[in-house]
Amino acid sequence: MPDEMTPQFVIDRREAIRRVSAMLGGAAFIGGTSLLAACTREPAAKVDSAVATAAGATPEPPLTMFTAEEVAYLDEIAETILPRTATPGAKDARTGRFMGVMVQDCYKPEDQEIFKQGLATINDACTKAHGHGFMQATPEHRTEILTAIDKEAKDYQDKKKDDDPNHYFRMIKELTLLGFFTSEVGMTKVLRYAETPGRYDPCVPYAKGETIWASHA
Repeated sequence: MPDEMTPQFVIDRREAIRRVSAMLGGAAFIGGTSLLAACTREPAAKVDSAVATAAGATPEPPLTMFTAEEVAYLDEIAETILPRTATPGAKDARTGRFMGVMVQDCYKPEDQEIFKQGLATINDACTKAHGHGFMQATPEHRTEILTAIDKEAKDYQDKKKDDDPNHYFRMIKELTLLGFFTSEVGMTKVLRYAETPGRYDPCVPYAKGETIWASHA
C-alpha cells in the first residue's frame, strides 16, 4: 500500500469497505466512518501501512488493548475464516494485528467490549464442545465452532432491531475480510493487481470464475 495519504488511497479504502460490505450482504460496516477517518491520520498513526504489510519497515503503532497472545488468537480465528491454500491466508496478512488496531482505534467503547467478550465466548464454546480452548483445537474443530457461531451471528443480525448491538462475530468477520483484502498479500497474491499509474483500459474482457482485480487496478 502507498505510504502517502493520496486521494486515490482514500478512495481505495472506501471501495474496499464497500466490497467487503457487499460480501456480507450489504449491511453498513461497523465503525465504517471511523475506518475511513483512520486512513487520513498523521504519519504517526499510519495504521494501514504498518499492519497491512509484512515488511515491517514502518514502525507499528502500539497495541494497548490486546496482548501478543490475544493477537495470536485473533490470527488463528482469522486463518480459520480465510485459510492458506494455494494462495496466502489471513495469518500471512497479519490480520490479527489489523483487527486489534481497528478495534482499538476505530470502534466505540461498547463495541470494543462486545468484541473482546466475543473472543472469550468463542474460547468457552470450544472448551465446552471439545474440552480445550480454541488455540489447542484442530483445524476441523475450529471450523466447526466458527461455522456454528457464524450461523448464530447471521440469524441475530437478520432479526436485530436498528438499536440493538451487533454480534461480535459479525465484527470479527468484517475485519478479517477487510484486513486481508486491503493487505499487500491479499491485493497482490490473491486478487489480480496492476500497480498504478499504468495504461488506461476502459473495457477488459472477463470470464466468469476468473480472479477479480484489486480495487484500484
